[in-house]
Amino acid sequence: MTMNVSVKMAGLVLLSAILAAGCSDGAADTAAEAAATGSEAAADASAESAAAAAKLASVKLSDIASYDEDDLAVEWDASAATTITLSGAGASVDGAGASVDGGIVTISAAGTYAVSGSLTDGRIVVDSADEGAVRLVLGGAEVSSSSGPAIWVKQAGKTVLTLQEGTSNRLADGAAYAEQDEDGEPSGAVFSKDDLTINGAGKLSVTARFNDGIVGKDELKIVSGTIDVTAKDDGIVGRDLLAVKDAVLTVKAGGDGFKSTNDGEEGKGYVALEGGKYDVASGSDGFQAASSLLVGGGTYRIVSGGGSAEAEPHQEEGFGFGGMGQRQQGGAGEGTGNGAGTGTDTGVENGTGDEGTETDAESGSAKAFKATVGISIADGDFDIDAKDDAVHSNGAVAISGGQLAIRTGDDAVHADASLAISGGMINIAASYEGLESADIAISGGEIHVVASDDGVNASEGSTEETAASPTGTAGQGQAPAEEQGAADGASGQGQGGPGGEPGGQGGGPGGGFGAAGKARLAISGGYLVVDAEGDGLDSNGSIAMSGGTVIVNGPTNGGNGSLDYDGTFEQSGGLLIAAGSSGMAQAPSDTSSQRSVSMTFPSALAAGTLVTLADESGTPLVSFETSKTIQNIVIASPKLESGRTYSFYTGGTSGTAAKDGLYEGGSLSGGMEVVSFELGDSAVTYVDESGVTTGGGGMGGGRGGFGGQGGGRGQGGMTPPDGQGFAPPDGAPGEPPAQGDGPGSTTPGDSSAPGAAGSASGAAGAESGA
Repeated sequence: MTMNVSVKMAGLVLLSAILAAGCSDGAADTAAEAAATGSEAAADASAESAAAAAKLASVKLSDIASYDEDDLAVEWDASAATTITLSGAGASVDGAGASVDGGIVTISAAGTYAVSGSLTDGRIVVDSADEGAVRLVLGGAEVSSSSGPAIWVKQAGKTVLTLQEGTSNRLADGAAYAEQDEDGEPSGAVFSKDDLTINGAGKLSVTARFNDGIVGKDELKIVSGTIDVTAKDDGIVGRDLLAVKDAVLTVKAGGDGFKSTNDGEEGKGYVALEGGKYDVASGSDGFQAASSLLVGGGTYRIVSGGGSAEAEPHQEEGFGFGGMGQRQQGGAGEGTGNGAGTGTDTGVENGTGDEGTETDAESGSAKAFKATVGISIADGDFDIDAKDDAVHSNGAVAISGGQLAIRTGDDAVHADASLAISGGMINIAASYEGLESADIAISGGEIHVVASDDGVNASEGSTEETAASPTGTAGQGQAPAEEQGAADGASGQGQGGPGGEPGGQGGGPGGGFGAAGKARLAISGGYLVVDAEGDGLDSNGSIAMSGGTVIVNGPTNGGNGSLDYDGTFEQSGGLLIAAGSSGMAQAPSDTSSQRSVSMTFPSALAAGTLVTLADESGTPLVSFETSKTIQNIVIASPKLESGRTYSFYTGGTSGTAAKDGLYEGGSLSGGMEVVSFELGDSAVTYVDESGVTTGGGGMGGGRGGFGGQGGGRGQGGMTPPDGQGFAPPDGAPGEPPAQGDGPGSTTPGDSSAPGAAGSASGAAGAESGA
């Protein structure tokens, strides 16, 4: 579960204030205020993100990259061309506009030049003051230089490299340059100070021993051809624009594969990819845009930074909770976490949290697609294996089509401001977090997410982190060593929430960690499947769902939830299935217009168990086959009706076909009825094996009502094995005695308000640089 530092700190401060006041009514008021604030903030964020998405959508490939006659023409008149024949250490010229001085061939006028042969140590220099284009037709040309670029365009109206069909051409620069200006130019094996276009049906191989492969300091357009670049640093660079219409491109680069660099002028710095076939292996970013990156089609195979297997392990984030009260087995009461454990979180790190501006090499950026302003993907076929984020924008990301297969060591798709998905197929086979942005809108497409942390995370601020990121003050709390979740510290006296019937689940939802932020997750359509070890759907603000299908295979540990939101979760449509542990289980808000049911089972259900919600006649509304061990399931469906009787079954077989474990309708053969209940008038009905209960928390006061909270920890601290220290995961060993008087348990009592958090036994460990 990822939160930015300010949210964490605000949560801890508010938590301490509530504890000092010792007033459950105050906690309830704070929760209400937080929800209201979250709704207003979400509206503001929605408007801002909509504006950002609209601006990105208004940028068209045809507006950014246009191709004139010189760019597209591959035919040429041999009878009117000047012929340049390369031979060993020199060359010969037949025609006007070119001259030879040793191994240096200089072209000084616009026109067409047919180049062939081999130059062992020299270069071709274009230095033309004419406004017309200089066309170099490479027809079996090889140029190697020991002291500079192979082709150096000092000035020209435009230079066009045409690769003659049926020919192979090779260009290589030297490992050291004898001539460079104060700006470090030239810097590539093919270097153009003015506009450069490459077209044709031939082949070109570029070896850059000094720095970059192909560099255009104005606009660089690749229309066609088969091009292979091996570069010490960046592969293909266009300063004002890098545009590809249709070509076969293979790039192996120690730095970035493709990039634009002009970040100081409005309307420049774009990367525009209309089509083509790309095979990219980059030490840093695969594609990087100083402004926006637009993809209209093409086939992409990208391995950045050596791939996801090279990613550094992530430092866990969180508050470093100590023992939590156990799942209540009787009526509600005051949760008393009797600290008895001996485990100690000794993670101590130093750091100021200051983040300086770093280059890609210094920061270790190894993303597949990266842009400063925005990324738009309308079509294409993508196979991405990234050490860092697969798709990353400091502004907005819009995906409206294409097929993306992603493996990443960090976020699969990350946008600082807004992420909009309206179409396409996205299959995230491995990630730290799947989708992340301050504002996420899903209106279409089919998305599958596998994440080792949060599946979908609406979170304000950048959450990028590296293994070397600065850290904050060390946590001083005690971590538990016993399965009961007891903490080595002061006993936490947390108020329990409204209780259920004897044998039922515990109190209602507790107070949050502070006012909800502006982050928002909105789902109005599409098909989303999440498999997360952290939170399934996580918003530091609000969630709204009005359509589509969402399936969440949530965490098995009690410290995360299938659903996790700080403001409200307003559901007015769509089908939601969220299955996972019960420790932090949440359901949509009570103010939702669509009905939902949250079922907590008496013991954990094994992976592969069929869970069915059926009506009074035994007809299934939905059946779901769990992919993990679960103890709680939330089902929200437009088919649910207040006042009708429903039953939960486990086991048996469904008479219809499944997609991602979901069976809709059909019939049920076999199976065991766990509970039958009447759906209430409220938006959410909480159920356990004894029937309808009041409230959703099962942790001695619910979310925010922790008994015996340990202090936070610095990023380097060790986390308790297997998530211990939270409530034992759903029926695991460590269940408290029946009367609730064991370590970390709850004792019977009476409470009428959502629980406030238990007292903290240590100082909070804020994490800087998150």
